[in-house]
Amino acid sequence: MNNLLNFFNKNDKKDLNKWVHYFDIYEENFSKYKNKKITILEIGIFRGGSLRMWKDYFSSDSLIVGIDINPVCKKFEKDNIKTYIGDQTDKNFLNSVIQDIGKPDIIIDDGGHTSNQQIISFDYLFNHLKTEGIYLIEDTHTSYHSDFQDRQDGLTFMDYAKSLSDKLNLWYQYNDYK
Repeated sequence: MNNLLNFFNKNDKKDLNKWVHYFDIYEENFSKYKNKKITILEIGIFRGGSLRMWKDYFSSDSLIVGIDINPVCKKFEKDNIKTYIGDQTDKNFLNSVIQDIGKPDIIIDDGGHTSNQQIISFDYLFNHLKTEGIYLIEDTHTSYHSDFQDRQDGLTFMDYAKSLSDKLNLWYQYNDYK
């Protein structure tokens, strides 16, 4: 069993809410960082369980950073866990966090889940990720639920991600290799 799923299953505090299939994805993508000093930034602290999980999983030298809009989440700051209170759509706030912590190795967006929040955070933070770092957005299924579609232009995160993929492959359309 992977260590993250084991942590989740043994979590008697019930302060960690994740889809079970995420744990294999985490393990597959994050295991290369396990015994290294890294910085991980997670948007969305909720009850603090994932901050505890990352602290348990990664090296004790790692910096675990959480962002949340709820001031109560400041209470989860201790040891190598640092918390920032602010809005994930506020680029000035995001900039102040990056200026303080430097470029993260891993960024996880488990914040408010609206299209606007996911797109603005990605647009700003992806450029501040370390080279070969990992940017993971959880709960992208919200792109298919009208309660989370809050943009005037109607763009969902999944539409946005598809447009990035299209841009990446645009050269092929113009060169039309056969």
